[in-house]
Amino acid sequence: MGKVIVVTGASSGFGALAVRALARAGHTVYAGMRETTGRNAKAVAELGAYGTENSVDVHAVELDVQSQESADAAIALIVAEQGRLDVVVHNAGHMVTGPAEAFTPEQYAALYDVNVLGTQRVNRAALPHLRSQHAGHVVWVGSSSTRGGTPPYLAPYFAAKAAMDAVAVSYRAELLRFGIETTIVVPGAFTHGTNHFAHSGTPADADTAKAYEEFYPGLMEQVAGKLAELEPSWADVGAVADAIVSVVDAPKPPFRMHVDPSSDGAEIVNGVADRVRAELLRRVDLVDLI
Repeated sequence: MGKVIVVTGASSGFGALAVRALARAGHTVYAGMRETTGRNAKAVAELGAYGTENSVDVHAVELDVQSQESADAAIALIVAEQGRLDVVVHNAGHMVTGPAEAFTPEQYAALYDVNVLGTQRVNRAALPHLRSQHAGHVVWVGSSSTRGGTPPYLAPYFAAKAAMDAVAVSYRAELLRFGIETTIVVPGAFTHGTNHFAHSGTPADADTAKAYEEFYPGLMEQVAGKLAELEPSWADVGAVADAIVSVVDAPKPPFRMHVDPSSDGAEIVNGVADRVRAELLRRVDLVDLI
């Protein structure tokens, strides 16, 4: 039987691809996005057309992860229409590029609000339903930047993704006894097929950013170009959506799944970190949470 799934940040990129892939796999999928009657009205129309043309069960739902009221309303609507909710896919996120110093504290806070607090708002809306069912699955779309090789000029984004990963790790142990699974899907740097780099934010402090150009001229362009070179010709951003489908359909979902064609090393470091965490759980007599 197909599952009822909500995907946040689903107007474009990984989220839009995941919604369509999950629907093709036979699930009922809600694409959470902001401004469904405004700037994302086109994305809503395209999703509706996709559903009709492919005879799949997809829906757009107004869901702003920066608003608890919006998250509550979206989850309530899904449960009212479907009678249950089985899977939450935390995909909403935002990237910024530039010298770390040139971003204001308010910009750091705003990025944290989307990438980390947004997941908490959705969890607080959705988890009571999953806990009452004693079943469910929370899928977090993370980033290999949390533990892989990382270039400069992406510090606020990397920091927010690392925080989200840490929250997901704790949630896994705290939800297992309710019968709720956790998976962190870990994409590497995909330079084509998404709008992450094209739509990335820039520092508010332009003077400080300009000062860095003396010793780091054109650094972001250099990084973007080299990352594109590292990405194999066969790399397909759709692989992230396919990975989400595979973990949702798995009888025993993995805790992590890396999707990193450029192999930045995150899979190696995460493997060590997760083994260390498991060993501590054994030492404190929480073996059932491994």
